[in-house]
Amino acid sequence: MCGRLNVIDDPLCRVVCEKLGINFKTSTNTDLRPTQDVATIGVLHGELKQLDLPWGIKPDWAKRIIINAQAETVSVKPTFVQAFEYNRVIVPCSGWYEWREEQGKKVKYLFSQGEKNVLYMAGIALEGGSKLVTLTTKPNQQCSEYHHRMPLLIPSDAIVTWISGTGHDAHQLLSHEFDENLSIRA
Repeated sequence: MCGRLNVIDDPLCRVVCEKLGINFKTSTNTDLRPTQDVATIGVLHGELKQLDLPWGIKPDWAKRIIINAQAETVSVKPTFVQAFEYNRVIVPCSGWYEWREEQGKKVKYLFSQGEKNVLYMAGIALEGGSKLVTLTTKPNQQCSEYHHRMPLLIPSDAIVTWISGTGHDAHQLLSHEFDENLSIRA
């Protein structure tokens, strides 16, 4: 689920800078993959800041890299609970990709809100705030025909609450169902 991101620097950087009043810069990458650095926004020394974090962790017990955590359990799973409480981040992106089996072939679909809109994915920073794991949730009706999970998308008016609110406040956002219309194209 959600193993590739689409990042288009303009208008993404401009919109994020205007929305959050911070300096945010990233480069266009229409196939951003796990282990690559992702431009996120978190709190550093009490201020909203851009944090460029490699996507994924590899705990000793894991057989492979972990890039996603389930929103339904992130606040209680031992691997994620501390990062959820103290190191929540937002991943601004232009979209994400999912693959669906069609007539014996995998077809790649881009999920976005069009070229001029930004999606804000929920994430947590682990390993001392140095690595990114994104959060997934049950899909809304529009996404359910493509995959059994989708990113947890935070409404733009709740970004600061997600990043710097209390754990209780952030917990309320874990059940947010994204109900805005997405553009889905192969």
